Amino acid sequence: MKKIAFSLLTLISLGSYCYAQDGGKAKFGIKGGLNLSNFYKTEVGDENIKAGFNVGVFAKAPIIEDVLSIQPEVSYTVVGSETQYQNFLQGSGKYRFNLGYIQIPVLAVVNIGAFNIHAGPYAAVLTNVNVKDVDDDGTINGVKDLNKDKFNGLDYGLAGGIGFDFKGASLGFRYNYGLREVGKDGGISLNSSTNSSTILRNSKNSAFQVYVAVGF
Repeated sequence: MKKIAFSLLTLISLGSYCYAQDGGKAKFGIKGGLNLSNFYKTEVGDENIKAGFNVGVFAKAPIIEDVLSIQPEVSYTVVGSETQYQNFLQGSGKYRFNLGYIQIPVLAVVNIGAFNIHAGPYAAVLTNVNVKDVDDDGTINGVKDLNKDKFNGLDYGLAGGIGFDFKGASLGFRYNYGLREVGKDGGISLNSSTNSSTILRNSKNSAFQVYVAVGF
């Protein structure tokens, strides 16, 4: 919580500074949309995609009017993946991972008419973990061994995307590239013998977002 509070204070101070420097033309708003995410190791792929969502608030403070802005955000985002397993004891099935984060990106936004390009770093604090074991017959069970304590509490990475501005709203497409492993010590293992520990070793977050933002 201290990390979140410090980050929020920093963003508010930065936004206030930019707001003052540009004569009070900062814009605030809400945003939300769809996540399509998975875990990657060395190369990002399109396998085991998991759907999630993102919802939050943002401030857009002009640095150069109508050209360059800085946009800090605070959002709740759910990412994850599906991983397959097959062994003698459990048979075959898949694990569904849902990881909830409070994510704080700070983006530089270049405006080209009604089109914008944005990019910057992000940090995210893990708030909740939900893992389900889905057997081949469709039975869904919780996995108590895979709890929040086995995951890194802080994630960070790079974000970049494009947006289209309309009157009072915008449509955006963004990619978040995680730089830290989701599991502590680079991997996550169960007490039972499964492939989960191997699949999640050195795995990082990868998420594509589609969202709608409304400014005030």
